[in-house]
Order: sequence, then structure tokens, then C-alpha cells
Amino acid sequence: MQIVTDTGMDMYLPPELMPEIPIHIVPHTITLDGKSYRSGEDIQAEELQKLLMATPSFPVTSQPSAGDFAEVYRKLAVADPDILSIQMSSGLSGTYNAARLGAEMVSEANITVVDTKTLCAALGWQVAAAARALKAGWPVDKIVALVERIGTATESMYTLDDLKYLIHGGRISHMR
Repeated sequence: MQIVTDTGMDMYLPPELMPEIPIHIVPHTITLDGKSYRSGEDIQAEELQKLLMATPSFPVTSQPSAGDFAEVYRKLAVADPDILSIQMSSGLSGTYNAARLGAEMVSEANITVVDTKTLCAALGWQVAAAARALKAGWPVDKIVALVERIGTATESMYTLDDLKYLIHGGRISHMR
């Protein structure tokens, strides 16, 4: 079995905390000042932070498409058709639905798509736990149950210095 996730987590979990098993990451796209970057591939978190501090512009993020997921699933299915795709919250992004639709496009693979209902480090913990369980030989149903248990037991709190990105991105109203 292989594990797929998205960049809702990769910039928040240091690589040294990930187990020694390949995690396939489908990137989101970040557009800033007219230039697009594939998160985790064309730009890393530190670089993005520097760019954000140096510009008055606001970034625009785009989730991966169903086709992006399907492409990754097809490539992986050649080596192993069993794929566990662990995605960021469907309540915050359409990424989970894109992964689900991408899975429907790849009949040659057995793809289980999980909505973690979280993002950032909490998503990373779930992906890391799934990878450790996979390495230990657990079956997919037990891995999914583990991911869900971790999600239920995890409470995330996010603090921000400024609300301008949430306002600009439409996540909260200006009046709030």
C-alpha cells in the first residue's frame, strides 16, 4: 500500500518526524504577484514567508484538481494498486473532494480516501501515524481507524498575528 496526502500538512511537519516510508504529496498552488508556485515543490514555507513579508499583495491558493490526484494515483498503481489518500479537511478546502473524484477516475487502483477534518501539523500527525502503521504491516481498515481516532483525540488551536489574509481570502468577514 502507498500513502498520498496534500500540502495542507507538508510545510508544518518536519521531515525528520516522518517515518522512513515514502509519502506522496499532491501540491496546492500558491499565486503571488502574478507568479504561481507548487507548494513544497517550487517554493518552501520559509521562502513563502519572506515573499509575503516583502509584498503588499495577497496570495491566492488553489487546491489540486481531481486530475492532479488521478495522475498521481495512476503512477502509483503501476507499482502497487492499494493506495491510502489522507487529505486536509473538507470543511476548509475542496481538496478531499478532488481526491475522491480523482480516485473514481482510476479504476486500476484500490483507493481509500480519508477526510481528516483538520490541516497543518494535526494532518501531518495523522499521515505520520498511518505511515508507521503501514510499515508495521497493518491492514488499511485498521490504519483508517487509527487516523480517525487520532483526529477525534486531537484539538488544534491556531493563532494569527493578523487577520488580513483570512479577510482577503473570504474565510471571515471584515465585520468580524
